[in-house]
Amino acid sequence: MPANGQNNTCAATTMEHDGLFVGVNAEGKTTRCSSSNAPDFLPEIEKCTISWVNFRVDDIENEGLKIATIFGFSSNLYNTLIKEGLSGYFDIDTELGIKLPAVLVERERVQTLPIIIMIRKGLILTIHTEKVIRFFRFGRYADIFFKKIPKNIPIEDKNTIIIARLIDENNTRNFEYLSKIEAEADEINDLMADATTPGIEIAKGIHKVKKMIIQYMNVLWASLDVVHSLRYGDADLISDNPKLLARVTLLAEDLNRQIGITEHMSEVLTSGLEVVQTLYNNQLQQLNNRITWIAAWLAILSTAAIVPNTIATILGSPVWGLDPANPWHVFIYLCLITFPTVWATFFVYTWVKQFAKLPSKREEAEVRR
Repeated sequence: MPANGQNNTCAATTMEHDGLFVGVNAEGKTTRCSSSNAPDFLPEIEKCTISWVNFRVDDIENEGLKIATIFGFSSNLYNTLIKEGLSGYFDIDTELGIKLPAVLVERERVQTLPIIIMIRKGLILTIHTEKVIRFFRFGRYADIFFKKIPKNIPIEDKNTIIIARLIDENNTRNFEYLSKIEAEADEINDLMADATTPGIEIAKGIHKVKKMIIQYMNVLWASLDVVHSLRYGDADLISDNPKLLARVTLLAEDLNRQIGITEHMSEVLTSGLEVVQTLYNNQLQQLNNRITWIAAWLAILSTAAIVPNTIATILGSPVWGLDPANPWHVFIYLCLITFPTVWATFFVYTWVKQFAKLPSKREEAEVRR
């Protein structure tokens, strides 16, 4: 017989198993075991006043439902939670169901996976897929955590202490993934610092990170909604002790702080989009200046070509009686072509310079900067 407070082990506790059980009996003795077979935990649950069972499944919709029913939870409650969006909270007096979003950032993509938490008197069951590595750290010292729970407090208080710890664990792991999004944003900063980087590449990168932040923000707001429901839902399985509810309030405050940090990052990216827009505007302005400059000189050159060609065509008519062999006629011919051409070209140049508003060298340099 183990001494008071010493752990009992009902099976091997290697992490190869899909299920982990941690419980504490009325004497304060903890039991910890793991198994891939859910019914193996049922006898241990009967011995303990409060138990936590964590299961990893491949198919959370069908396989998770089977596990939930094995532990005595209603299928309607589980199905209702699964069909919800990012989060859910349902209280049916004797049972309480919570759905939390878990963030997973892989290959520059934010993926949201569900965590199902089901509570009934003396039992807390968590179900998630294998990708959701949330309760691994907590599971390693969960028996120590259970030892610290006061033995003589109501079961509702014990439920609240454990649920608050599980939610905090999920929120902490979610927040860690923000660093990966921040790393993606830092790469965009490096691209923006390189003047040779095409603007379209910068814009695509900012759009990608902005989308990741929006998805991450949705997770934070969904988690905050669950915490508020837990704090003010008045469920029978949750404590009314103000000190314990204060722990739930701290969870909400932490989520609000995370939301503030994420919103700040979003604002920084928004300013980056403004920089990209400015770069595009500068490029368009430079292109517009060049087109205006080319069009103006084409107008001047076309005037210099069209006017003499037109006059030469008119004077080439026999009606004017100009004889190419007569030097005086040749002089008159050249004067009639040269002077109108010079005057027309000068007139067009003056008009273009005054009304077309060609950019000066100083203005061109400012646009390039």
